[in-house]
Formats: sequence, C-alpha cells, structure tokens
Amino acid sequence: MGPHAPGEQPKLPIPGVQNIIAIGSGKGGVGKSTVAVNLAISLAKLGNAVGLLDADVYGPNVPLMMGVRATPNAIGQRIQPLEAHGVRIMSMGFLNPGDKPLVWRGPMLNSVMQQFLRNVEWGNLDYLVIDLPPGTGDVQLTLIQTTPLTGAVVVTTPSDVSLEDARKAVHMFEQVREQVLGIVENMSYLEHGGEKIYVFGKGGGAKTAAQMKVPLLAEIPLDPKTREGGDSGRPIATLKEPNKQVALFEKLAKTVIEKAEATKQRQRPTITIAD
Repeated sequence: MGPHAPGEQPKLPIPGVQNIIAIGSGKGGVGKSTVAVNLAISLAKLGNAVGLLDADVYGPNVPLMMGVRATPNAIGQRIQPLEAHGVRIMSMGFLNPGDKPLVWRGPMLNSVMQQFLRNVEWGNLDYLVIDLPPGTGDVQLTLIQTTPLTGAVVVTTPSDVSLEDARKAVHMFEQVREQVLGIVENMSYLEHGGEKIYVFGKGGGAKTAAQMKVPLLAEIPLDPKTREGGDSGRPIATLKEPNKQVALFEKLAKTVIEKAEATKQRQRPTITIAD
C-alpha cells in the first residue's frame, strides 16, 4: 500500500490478516469468481490460513461454488465466517439466499462491505482473498480505497472486448495507488483431441500484460471439470488426484505468494542505522 494523499483517510489494516489480495475484472463473465475460489483453496492447500470474502454483491456465486448454504452466526457484535475446503468464507449470498435480486443502493452496500471486512471474526489469516464485483464502480472503489491491499489480480479472457475492460481495471487499481500483481488470462484455449482451440483468440492476455507493464500470472484453459466443480460445490482445486487444471491453480497460488512477498518487501520502510 502506497502513502495516502493529503486529505485522504488512511487505510486501516484488518487485525490478524497478513495479506489482502483483491480479484477484479473489467467485465463479468470472465470466470473471476472461479479464479478467486480455486486460488483461495490452492493457497490453503499450500499450508496457509485463508479467508475468502465474496464482495460481488449483485452476483454472489461463492456460496454455490463452495457448497455452503448455511447462515453465519454472530457472537456479540462479531460475525462468524463459515468454512469449506479449508477456507473461511463470508458472502452477501448468505444474507440474500436464492435467486432474488439485490436492490440495495451504493451507501448501504458500502456499509455491508465494511462490516464484512471488519466485523467478521476472520482470526489470523495469511491471505484474505476478496472477490470484487466486475467493473470499476463505486463498490469496488470504496472497498479498495479503505482497505490496505497487498495487491490485485485482474482476470480477463483473450477476447478483445474483455481485454479492453481489463485495461480499465488495471488503471483503476493504479489510480488508487494499489499494486497490480498481474493478469490471469482465463478461458485461454480448449484442448480437444490433443489440439488447442483458441475459442476467444490467442495471446491477448500476454499482449495486454505487456502493454500495461504488469506480469501475466497464468493462462488457464477452458475445462468442463472446472465448470462442473463450481456448479457442484466441489471446486476443481479440491481434487486430490493429479490434474492439469489443479496444477495450474497451484502454480498460480505459488506465483501470487511470490509476488505478494516481493510487494511487501518493497513497501517496508528502509531503516538506516547511523554509525
């Protein structure tokens, strides 16, 4: 987190949370929540204490994808997160279950997000992964302007429309002086009969990362098992047996850890000891 400008409110850390990773996208339909869920599970499988905040207030899909349908309890003023697959979870979907649309206005949503960040008993976490709403609107800006992120990951597909919106998302994080850890190109290709079929185009994620001067963190192919895992509440990252997609998400998790540690090293003040 960079220094705040004069007149800005300082970003308040969340007690016990070491790293906060925001997962954003310029538009919906790019598999942002799929990446967030499987990244969180992969981080936990690597031995980290992990939380997952589903801040996608208008389309909270994390409860379905993680297979959790309960209602959180409260102890005093502290909301107790639910847990699945080794990850502590909080989502608007727990408070607004079913398929009824959410019609709350911006100020109410911003208040709920702050409660989810600061009134949830997250405990000691190595990583809190935040699945942001798609786009670059008020909810996203308010959340990242009040929360000291370690860094952000922007998810896109290789299509030109998605890439254009991904650049807007990168700009959003940069404008509020948050480090973009890199871009994940999701739905990169489909493997069929040993051949790679580039359904949405080829190489767009790498090109956009180069243009924006940020790393390309991963290229995740289309995979029916990934979709099936999300729909069934057993994300693909939970598989025990060897699987190419599982290995890609584990590699992404290791890369995010590496980038996060490097970012924190740069953020630490240098202490000079005089002779």
